[in-house]
Amino acid sequence: MLILHLSDIHFRYPACASPDTDPEKPYRTRLLQDARARVAALGPLDAILVGGDVAYSGRPEEYEAARNWLHELAEACKCSRARIYVIPGNHDVDWNTIKANIPVQNAQRAIIHAADKEKELRRQFEHSVAGASLLAPLTAYNDFAAPFSCQVFTPDKLYWHQDIPLDQSGVVLRIFGLTSTILSGAGAPEGKEDVPNGLYLSPMQTVLNPVDNVINLVMCHHPPDWFSDGDKVADTIKARASIHAFGHKHRQRIDRDPSYVSFSAGAVNPDRNEKEWSPGYNIFRLTLGNTEKGHHLDVEAHLLAYQANPEMFLPMRDSDGSDVFEHRVRLRNISLPAKPTITPVPTGVSPQPVDAEAAMGEERARNIVLRFWDLTMSDRREISQKLNLLEPDEMGLPQSERYGRALLRAGQRNLLDDLANEIEKREKRK
Repeated sequence: MLILHLSDIHFRYPACASPDTDPEKPYRTRLLQDARARVAALGPLDAILVGGDVAYSGRPEEYEAARNWLHELAEACKCSRARIYVIPGNHDVDWNTIKANIPVQNAQRAIIHAADKEKELRRQFEHSVAGASLLAPLTAYNDFAAPFSCQVFTPDKLYWHQDIPLDQSGVVLRIFGLTSTILSGAGAPEGKEDVPNGLYLSPMQTVLNPVDNVINLVMCHHPPDWFSDGDKVADTIKARASIHAFGHKHRQRIDRDPSYVSFSAGAVNPDRNEKEWSPGYNIFRLTLGNTEKGHHLDVEAHLLAYQANPEMFLPMRDSDGSDVFEHRVRLRNISLPAKPTITPVPTGVSPQPVDAEAAMGEERARNIVLRFWDLTMSDRREISQKLNLLEPDEMGLPQSERYGRALLRAGQRNLLDDLANEIEKREKRK
């Protein structure tokens, strides 16, 4: 499985709406060209992981530009749009919403000052009003993330998780997209920036259940040292996830341990005034293997960093001079031969998947989701009502949450074929 990992694209309005005068665009173009050339040699991509800070100030116009560029990148790398995965970063938070919204400030402060932060986060997030307040600064981000099935909503979707078959063996790669930004911007009314140890992730997001025949991959914008519970976050992620993908620091790194490999993506578009300005991105291949000592995951990583003159991306080198970082991760929960732990999303009447959300990661299901979001608002409402996918009290919810719930129910109730048929009818009208 070949995966591209990037972060901190920072589409900034109004520059991103005027490509001819956007000084950041050439770096994105060079990255796309470099990725296309490398994929031609390595093979088509199976997934694109976008590690947050997609936008610069959480504006809808920034996400429109980001969506178009990610589609271009996927096409250049022969990757299905259904295999783009996104998480929010601090620049995906609309800090103006925090400044203008006292309920948002109150909910954040209640968590920050709580003696038991985990209990208070759960209490706030699961409350219909307080939970909506906590997510209000991510409204534009959630609208952008919904077609990728990566939005978050209350009271039970603080993070997302999706499955991809690793190979033909039945072993599954489960991608966890964590939301590190619930408290991001909490100091905004006082004009402060986020600081290390100032955020909070919580055990609610690090369950990362290490079930049999599933390899966990964690995406999180902020690395552990940005959380007040950072030591616990680091220990848990290292114990339960074999692959880690971080962003935020604009520093490109790989950290290898017998039990995991950890990537820092660098930044696609770091601030050009940064002292150590250096755009970058990663490509890595995962291969499942087996020896008499047990199962393992072989990792071949390409860390690509920008060079200004001549303008190109070049591979960073390992200590032995190689431009490929190789590593073997020990796996403890794989028992081959095996059947998939998660039943694929059914096409007819069949048992309900063990984990409905994870099973919606099946490519056909994600393609249906993309097509659904390409429809008009009235078409989405009409289909959801016809298939009874919405509860009466959900019509007033934000669209990303309303139809996110509807699409999950379609998978849970084995209605994906019906959903696809209804979508096709409306596509033919265009």
